[in-house]
Amino acid sequence: MTVRTRVAPSPTGDPHVGTAYVALINFLFAKKHAGKFLLRIEDTDQARSTRESEHAILESLRWLGLSWDEGPDIGGPHGPYRQSERSAIYTKYIDELLAAGNAFECFCSPERLEEMRVAQRAAKQPSRYDGLCAGLSAEEKRAHKAQGDPFVVRLKVPGDGVCVVQDERRGAIEIEWKSVDMQVLMKSDGLPTYHLANVVDDHLMEITHVIRGEEWVSSAPKHLLLYSYFGWEAPKLIHLPLLRNPDKSKLSKRKNPTGILFYQRMGYLPEALMNFLGLLASSHGEGDEMMSLDTLCERFDLAHISMGGPVFDVAKLDWLNGRYLREGLTGAEFLGRIGQWGFTPERIERIAALAQPRVERLSDLGPFLAFFFAGRLAVTAEDLRAGKLADLEMRQAFALAQMEFDALAGWTIAAIDAGLKRIAGALGKKLRDVMRPFYVAITGSPTSVPLYDAMEILGRDIVRERLRMALELLGKPSAKELEEWRKLLPPEAPADIVA
Repeated sequence: MTVRTRVAPSPTGDPHVGTAYVALINFLFAKKHAGKFLLRIEDTDQARSTRESEHAILESLRWLGLSWDEGPDIGGPHGPYRQSERSAIYTKYIDELLAAGNAFECFCSPERLEEMRVAQRAAKQPSRYDGLCAGLSAEEKRAHKAQGDPFVVRLKVPGDGVCVVQDERRGAIEIEWKSVDMQVLMKSDGLPTYHLANVVDDHLMEITHVIRGEEWVSSAPKHLLLYSYFGWEAPKLIHLPLLRNPDKSKLSKRKNPTGILFYQRMGYLPEALMNFLGLLASSHGEGDEMMSLDTLCERFDLAHISMGGPVFDVAKLDWLNGRYLREGLTGAEFLGRIGQWGFTPERIERIAALAQPRVERLSDLGPFLAFFFAGRLAVTAEDLRAGKLADLEMRQAFALAQMEFDALAGWTIAAIDAGLKRIAGALGKKLRDVMRPFYVAITGSPTSVPLYDAMEILGRDIVRERLRMALELLGKPSAKELEEWRKLLPPEAPADIVA
């Protein structure tokens, strides 16, 4: 048997270090066993998936040093490797499930489903579809369809008993079937959900080991049930512990930067970040911790992965990156990396064009443009308070900006402008008054080069981190505050971005 693993990111945002961590472990496991590593794009969420995000994911993984044997960019014998290009395949298997009675058409309206959930919450019951449409007769289904009623296809789930999920690292995990939802497999628009596409693709692509985050443990019974219904052998399952902050909380962008691109723009070397992620995948700490990808592969052992939740310790990453800068590069290589990081001709040309109308001496460029080449700025709360907004209004503006900016499909001047105008309108403030604290938070000064140009050049990841630091100075918002502030935005504003 040839070992085959995969990573299957959703192109719905900036690439996450957690994706890189899971990708690395799948890569190391496959190469350790002379197998194949695949990359698949799971873009069933058509409303949020973008090609820009897909491109960023592929480029960031390549930057780290990973490669794949099959994928959307290089093809392979099991393509297509984008789920959006495999719709006909999924329809075939939905028809099989319906014909065998292992799935059913559900015509429940969103209003009825919401009433059901409210009643379940009030009764302190798990949120689970109640099976109303599972018992519809053929005549009732025909009547619904004749009326043009939209429907989804749901998985039929046993009402009692226990599903035993055999995890290669955790052992047997027992989950009662009564806690497993009758998952939607096909949406009303005819597109599959993640759960159906995941199982079908893993089978057809001959994946032997599914190595993924522990947040998918609760979904494992649905996936194993589908394998059983289709009569397929399920792959081996390994659920990895989530990356943690030093306080053991789940790694999240509310507390620490999580984007791969942030670490790239901050000046971390890809080999250092890859080395660091490799150390997180092992509790086996013998020898020098500075290791190449080949050495990580040689030493990799699934049994060494700690189940306690590896800590994403930025101080450790800084130490390791410093070693790579000092010990891993010649002087010429160091100079080359500096150029690649922040001094490409295209970037310098654009920055120079912004600076030229605003300086009197070339020596002005250093302090004037330093913020373009800095990580976190030496900004104080008093610096932020120099404008007309009160602390609460600035906190609201910065938090709403994070919501707006995270949801943008593209990071452009026009999109940034539209987002800040929406925030000013939501707060009932003049745009120039809202922009002033943003100038300070982003550039370190109330006056600088045009703000939107600066933000676009810096990139979304650096901007987000500077806004996060500004919020830390003024008072980090609580989850309740974020929920209330989100309501200030017009209805079309993206929801559930920051929490």
